[in-house]
Amino acid sequence: MGTHPDVEALLRLVPADHRGEEQIDWTSAEAAVGTKLPSDYMSLLDTYGVGDIGQLIIVPPIPIDVPHSESLHIGSMSPQLRMLWEQDGGVPGVSAGADAILPWGSGCNANEMAWLMTDSDPDRWPVVVWRRQISWGSSPWALFECGMVKFLTRMMLAQFDECPLGDTSLWGRSAPFVSWREQRRRLVAGLDPLTGEPDPYADMFPISD
Repeated sequence: MGTHPDVEALLRLVPADHRGEEQIDWTSAEAAVGTKLPSDYMSLLDTYGVGDIGQLIIVPPIPIDVPHSESLHIGSMSPQLRMLWEQDGGVPGVSAGADAILPWGSGCNANEMAWLMTDSDPDRWPVVVWRRQISWGSSPWALFECGMVKFLTRMMLAQFDECPLGDTSLWGRSAPFVSWREQRRRLVAGLDPLTGEPDPYADMFPISD
């Protein structure tokens, strides 16, 4: 399977210089998640591996064997995000229940990103986001009629009417992708995991497996 065109567009903004080497068995991953997954998401992980774009975590479908990262995956994050959907009433005007929520992204100052599984074809699932930082009286949930990779690209190119998250660190700007394995290597070496620069506080937080 070739690279998804939306991932090719993302590569022009976010090179895969620090990609991981995970080879996800998508048949097993989809069985673990309990559903087929969007082709752009699978292509993104096949191209970049598992890691972060700046402070935005791309959530893998299954546990990855990187120390202190094994518990972060779609299955582990789904219950809390579905609880937030129920608690807030979801996106105003959208009747889907919490079981339609499937997470794919997290971070950027505690924002959460997911698909809304409203179609039998996962490539037609829209993106929903939960934003911690919002105006008083506004819903923390919003829906965007695009796939997750296109969502990332449009955010970094500022192609929405306003920033879709409650954090502007990737609004109108890109950030490097760094795999979890490369972040781990940098931490052990006393470097900042995202920038690779020397971390003056590294000795305060010794790393152990």
